[in-house]
Amino acid sequence: MHELFPAFYLPIQNSTWIFFLVICIILLAPMFLSRLRIPHIIGMILAGIVVGPYGLGILERDSSFELFGNVGIFYIMFLAGLEMDLEGFKRNRVNGILFGVLTFSIPFASGLLVGQHVLHFSWWASMLMACILASHTLVSYPIVGRYGVNRNPVVTISIAATMLALLTALVILAAISGVFQGNNDWIYWSWFVLRCLLYCVMVIVFVPWISRLFFRNVADNVMQFTYVLAVVFFCGGMAEFCGLEGIFGAFLAGLALNRFIPHVSPLMNRIEFVGNALFIPYFLIGVGMLINISLLFQNLYTVWVVIAMVVAGTLSKLLAAFLGAKLFRRTNVEGWMMFGLTEAHAAGALAMVMVGTRLEVSPGVYLMDDAVLNGVVMMILFSCIISSLATDYASRRMALEQADQKEEQSDDEKILIPMRYPDVMPSLVNMALMMRNPSLNRALIGLTVSGDDEKGQMERARGKHLLEQAVKLCEAADVPMQTHSRLATNIASGVLHALNETESSELVIGMHHKRSIADSFYGALTKSLLAGTFRQLMIVKCLIPVNTLRSIKVIVPQSAEYETGFHRWIDRLSRMAIQLGCRITFFGPKFTNERIENYIQNKHDNVRMAFENMEDWDDLMMLTSQVQEDQLWAFVMARPGSISYRPAFEDLPDQLKYFADASVMLIYPDQLGDPGQQQVSFVAPRAQAQRTLYATIMDYVTKKIRN
Repeated sequence: MHELFPAFYLPIQNSTWIFFLVICIILLAPMFLSRLRIPHIIGMILAGIVVGPYGLGILERDSSFELFGNVGIFYIMFLAGLEMDLEGFKRNRVNGILFGVLTFSIPFASGLLVGQHVLHFSWWASMLMACILASHTLVSYPIVGRYGVNRNPVVTISIAATMLALLTALVILAAISGVFQGNNDWIYWSWFVLRCLLYCVMVIVFVPWISRLFFRNVADNVMQFTYVLAVVFFCGGMAEFCGLEGIFGAFLAGLALNRFIPHVSPLMNRIEFVGNALFIPYFLIGVGMLINISLLFQNLYTVWVVIAMVVAGTLSKLLAAFLGAKLFRRTNVEGWMMFGLTEAHAAGALAMVMVGTRLEVSPGVYLMDDAVLNGVVMMILFSCIISSLATDYASRRMALEQADQKEEQSDDEKILIPMRYPDVMPSLVNMALMMRNPSLNRALIGLTVSGDDEKGQMERARGKHLLEQAVKLCEAADVPMQTHSRLATNIASGVLHALNETESSELVIGMHHKRSIADSFYGALTKSLLAGTFRQLMIVKCLIPVNTLRSIKVIVPQSAEYETGFHRWIDRLSRMAIQLGCRITFFGPKFTNERIENYIQNKHDNVRMAFENMEDWDDLMMLTSQVQEDQLWAFVMARPGSISYRPAFEDLPDQLKYFADASVMLIYPDQLGDPGQQQVSFVAPRAQAQRTLYATIMDYVTKKIRN
């Protein structure tokens, strides 16, 4: 029997069956527990208890659980830094620091009192107990992401407070360890501080610099994902080398890569998918395998330690959360969110108590004994359950409140992307992904148009392959794409017919490349599209990957605020700035800038924006000294006959050569009217005088309106 079924003896030793069982737990636990309205995180921990060495003994906590568990907790902290709203943190940094002080100091004082007067620990053991209760881990953070409320201000505040509390606890832990190891002199602390400062400089300065170079030069999806993992574990390993916990380094890695991995990008989707599907559940199952429920029935002292730590830790964290919510004028639901995110104890608490069991007070006597170790492990179970329940409740309520407060969407957004060249397609699709409104959940529309002759048949086959690649790119970002492949005698007419059939609101196309002296700057296709529709048209030339852009510069003409599509292009650029985490600077007349600022503050209050007055489009050449390769320069144009049209627009093709080192976007906003009633000519000299007179009259009228 043993020879026939060696792998089925308990605990299971065969790696294939171990992995199969873990995958089954990851698959089935959420399915069953969701019916009971129990968060999936609790299900993973409970499953770990059942199959672990202190449960049925089906699995033992071998090196694979230690490895994947370490990866999982790193992943949780990394995602917290990666998804953190940096602009929201800048606005709420004072609240984040204040809440960090509250959620550390109140539990720390509580742990010190409980250790001294309830559990009768020594002074140093009580200090270590206080550090355990004061620090916490973002175990329940995946619940926040599941409900889509991870950019709520209180989530950002809680993450910042977590890092402050964890860092403070680690410093005190290092001090306690130094006392017992004889390393508590000024040399030790000077070297410790120097290591930490050098480490932070390396992560904050050099990791973004190297990452920008990497993402610009490497487009392979697998290599990008592998690079991200390498950064996370390098930062974690260096943090441990400096005397900090690796999870602190993983969080810093997330902050360093925050601007290079947009929230709607394919890379972000892959990172979240792998973490939520494998690494994080593995960590939670491993936590469950550490817990021995039978200890509660064998040793009353362990029970007393668990009760004291759970009650003191929970009540102090609850007090800190609701005191912070009261100070920040937040709702009770947001207070529960702050409590849920700061309640759980896991990796940090376990590491601290392990340090306590290794520090000798006297020969053979350690700072903390096995009973305290078992009590801390049991506290991890209860704190994770309480944290998950509180976070799930708050996340669900906040998601429902956001849905109730969401105004009816009147945006007719449908973005059409005509494609022809494989090297241009990724930048067009990525820009459209960043500009789309995720709350509408509408598909992008990919289009290829080819001629109906023999050559056109070959182009159609290439076009279908191009559409397949675009669909894969959108699917990687979890965004649907509709595809259309058309035959037409004229490419422009085919695009216009598709625009009308799909009822698209705008087009995103690549910039025309001049192939001969006879070609115009715009090309026949762009000129025909501008003449054939008054829908918004965005013409893009992106020299570097979209996610490596560091700033957006927008040139706005006079009277742009009176155009029909004024708000549409602001929405698109604002969303793009949010996804990239970059600053957007507007150059335009003072009155127009004020209108833009008011609109963005009301609709996109987390956009970093700046304004510089530029009253005359002729001042455009003064900006050429600011051109850099990691910028996107967006020029808001206008069709002839519109209120914001300027004769100076005709000179833009010659002026763009001074912006050749930067990425460029030409935006022709929505315009009322019938395109058939107007003949558009970009270089017709006989119309120049009429346009000049029209522009002069409109300037005079707008000045009168302002006055």
